[in-house]
Amino acid sequence: MTRLSVNINKLATLRNSRGGNNPDVIKAAIDAQQFGADGVTVHPRPDERHIRYNDVREIKKTITTEFNIEGNCTEQKFVDLVLETKPDQVTLVPDALGQLTSDHGWDTVKYKEYLIEKIKVFKSAGIRVSIFVDPDIKMIEGAAETGTDRIELYTEGYAKQFAGGNKQLAIVPYIEAAKKAKELGLGLNAGHDLDLTNLKFLKENIPWLDEVSIGHALICDAIYLGFENAIQLYKRQLLK
Repeated sequence: MTRLSVNINKLATLRNSRGGNNPDVIKAAIDAQQFGADGVTVHPRPDERHIRYNDVREIKKTITTEFNIEGNCTEQKFVDLVLETKPDQVTLVPDALGQLTSDHGWDTVKYKEYLIEKIKVFKSAGIRVSIFVDPDIKMIEGAAETGTDRIELYTEGYAKQFAGGNKQLAIVPYIEAAKKAKELGLGLNAGHDLDLTNLKFLKENIPWLDEVSIGHALICDAIYLGFENAIQLYKRQLLK
């Protein structure tokens, strides 16, 4: 079964745009699990422009479903937060300071020694580690040498080509990358720009996906469809 982890960053962005606590992101995390999400994802950034560090602490106290924290491990504040809260999974993303959204995976060859060091820190605390990578065989092979438990395939390229009507061409590098990950014994996640139009095709072609993390599109759909309904519609795309 491929698990759906709902990224609630966009709800925090909406809250922060007005001040106060509406919408309440802690309640949103609770609701997500009650509405059928298999996990909750947050991506705190140094400027706290959406999810705040204290949100992460409060969510961890509150939810019982799987908790995934994404972020850049070059920021010691992020590392400290993850070690303090001990989520089920940490996903390491090579974001630059102030970056609008994640737009590339790790160069696992260039930064192999660095990633080995950081991954050991989290795994020694009993936290499963996933690293964000592009669908490139060399990057998958490099990831396998870092000691990571999983990789998360960065799916923006797939989503763009799919939207342009080239879904068969779009999926090829992801199937190849997924097969290599499976061959090397790596768990497999995927995320970025996945939505109700392209998710089912990804799942059909890579049925051994462990988890997808979806935020922006799901929250946008929730505006029209309702939060519970949107979560259930995404879950249906992941059924065999």
